[in-house]
Amino acid sequence: MNIHYLQHVAFEGPSAIAQWALARGHRITGTHLYRGEALPQVAEFDLLVIMGGPMSVLEESEYAWLRAEKQLVRDVIAAQRSVLGICLGAQMIANALGARVYPGPEKEIGWFPVRRVSTAGMGALLPEVFTPLHWHGETFDLPAQAVRLAETDPVPNQAFALGNRLLGLQFHLEATPESVRELVAADGASIRPGGYQQPAEVILECEKSCQAVHPVLHRLLDYLCARP
Repeated sequence: MNIHYLQHVAFEGPSAIAQWALARGHRITGTHLYRGEALPQVAEFDLLVIMGGPMSVLEESEYAWLRAEKQLVRDVIAAQRSVLGICLGAQMIANALGARVYPGPEKEIGWFPVRRVSTAGMGALLPEVFTPLHWHGETFDLPAQAVRLAETDPVPNQAFALGNRLLGLQFHLEATPESVRELVAADGASIRPGGYQQPAEVILECEKSCQAVHPVLHRLLDYLCARP
């Protein structure tokens, strides 16, 4: 199986996704868009993973590759290949399919519980309640015909699926202690007290939290890679 990821900033890489791919014997490659690397052709991969990033999917004038990346998402869906979007990646998929992306009612930064709201399709692979890492200020409307899978109190659209090949996750199941340290070092200054934003020192105490969500990540990735 050929896995390809799109990385938008140096400090939000595939982390536990790369560990899973290597453990399963899959081939994993990546495009680092912040370095100006060219997007891949759809025929080069079986599963496309779109990582997070601090930019908005609406900032096409500042990040010229956003428009081409959205077209790639549409091409992947049309070719019936699997795609997983994480945080910015989930917003990218939603926007590429015509849904609105906009500032959420609250920023979510830290480890907060997510509730499953549907057991349809990939929803059955999610626990009833689990606690992943969040790091976002924007949210999205669901694309047409998508099924909402999970929610938090401030942000109802935390996960969605479209058929059995497309999955969007607003949160970070791929987080590892190393990737969390990189994220806090690069973007910790954006944390504000109160609400749904935890202090950096709380976010960094994450080894057990990372370990707890990785089995969920593995189930979802295995499912996406099992599609004929």
